[in-house]
Amino acid sequence: MKKIILLPLILAVAGVAAGAVAYGGGAASRESEVVASSACAVAETRSGLVGGYLEDGIFTFKGIPYAKAERFMPPVAPDRWEGIRSSRAYGPTCPQGERAGWRNDELAFSFAWDDGYAGEDCLRVNVWTPGLADGKRRPVMVWLHGGGYSAGSGQELPSYDGANLARRGDVVVVTLNHRLNVLGFLDLSSYGGKYARSGNAGLLDLVAALQWVHDNIEAFGGDVSNVTIFGQSGGGGKVSTLLATPAAAGLFHKAIVQSGSMLRTMESEYSRRIGRATVAKLGLDASDIDKIATIPYERLSEAGEKAVAEVLAQAQKEGITSFMFGWAPTVDGDVLPRQPFDPEAPAQSKEIPLMIGTTLHEFSMTTYVPALRRATEEQAVELLRRRYGDRTDEFLAAFAAAYPGYGPKDLIDFDAVFRPSAVEQGRLKAAQQGAPVYMYMFAWESPVLDGMLRSTHCMEIPFVFDNVVRHASMTGGGAEARALGAKMSDAWINFARHGVPAAEGLPEWEPYDARRGATLFFDVECEMKYNHDRELIELVREFPTRGF
Repeated sequence: MKKIILLPLILAVAGVAAGAVAYGGGAASRESEVVASSACAVAETRSGLVGGYLEDGIFTFKGIPYAKAERFMPPVAPDRWEGIRSSRAYGPTCPQGERAGWRNDELAFSFAWDDGYAGEDCLRVNVWTPGLADGKRRPVMVWLHGGGYSAGSGQELPSYDGANLARRGDVVVVTLNHRLNVLGFLDLSSYGGKYARSGNAGLLDLVAALQWVHDNIEAFGGDVSNVTIFGQSGGGGKVSTLLATPAAAGLFHKAIVQSGSMLRTMESEYSRRIGRATVAKLGLDASDIDKIATIPYERLSEAGEKAVAEVLAQAQKEGITSFMFGWAPTVDGDVLPRQPFDPEAPAQSKEIPLMIGTTLHEFSMTTYVPALRRATEEQAVELLRRRYGDRTDEFLAAFAAAYPGYGPKDLIDFDAVFRPSAVEQGRLKAAQQGAPVYMYMFAWESPVLDGMLRSTHCMEIPFVFDNVVRHASMTGGGAEARALGAKMSDAWINFARHGVPAAEGLPEWEPYDARRGATLFFDVECEMKYNHDRELIELVREFPTRGF
């Protein structure tokens, strides 16, 4: 049986080098004051001057074009502009489907999404920095947003705001938008060379964004030779894929995968089928394929979603299993020559230090199904029997060994997808015997909404960004959470700076290998554990789950 495992989850050269001009340089602090003027917070990029604002010692720039692209075409350098381009508000987000989470009041409150406004001219970066062209060489941390390859943006959560992280660590933080869904990953390569890279347009956007960072980040006080990419969920999948993307080689130097270890992605056989099915549903063929560039997004998206469903049904009959199928990078022999982490870790990234981790509960069922929060152990075990059958008792014994003192909700909320993939990615990386890999588990549970969120998918993000208070609707913002946030953000900062995730209050974080299985648990008390769940994961892998 064949198996694809997927994630659900930018430069014309100016006459003057980037970084030659900056106004209001240095990290002068004006607490409780916002300064936005042509005399302050202005930086020079290769496409022209950009104007941001200064607040509490951090210079902020939003919505800077890092590239432009015609529909389905690779990105190219953005147009140059004259004067100072105001870059103080987020730019367009890639068009995408309606966020279903808005219909759930509790989730809408907790996550507090900012979906912005949509537009296909969405190739934009946002930058937070303590200083401009001040001669300092700050580590650069480039965040890749979640949402699989279909949704999301560089602004969608309060957690993504980079000001606190930049201030705490004296680092430069970058977030970005890129093409998603049918706009970023519709494989039209069956229709000739013009469309040869259409199935990886969104991936090429990511490479273009990293190229923009390489060409311009010195103007924002960053060190072009010390760039870390990090992302969660779909963003973790993007990190995983970039580690195996030749065009991205040399554009980053460390990587962090948060709840998104994508080992495999689309094969061209299926991405091309989706492309052909989409074209047919639009009433087009090879003779008039270029008309696809003018079809309204809503109609294009509808045809694409129907095509994905149709081809998925075919693929399942052929033995394909997947968490998400359709909109993701495709192994095309060019942009992406191989699967990201199958059968081994990519050689091009052997010397790149890597952090990998998950949350304890990820897509916790009890968060989304209220009735399950009061389940008895008998009811929880009955749910397990539907999956593990006569091996349920074996599962329970392994679970008890991994998580002693568990309750019924723990059995229901067990993550059988993200953690096994993270462990496998760590094993493959460690087997290279190159740069180290560090493994973590985020196990802290939020008290918000009577604890319904648990340690759910995305819960670690505000801790990483030092935004525990800014995103208090998710964390509660209490002293316990703030203390953990300080440790985690410091660990991420130190990894970006030195390649070693150390922080005051944490035990020595040992590199991961398959023999010892060292994993740092982040909780009220942080501790190292060693292969704590090996038997459990080995059993779970005998029952294939749709996953990464």
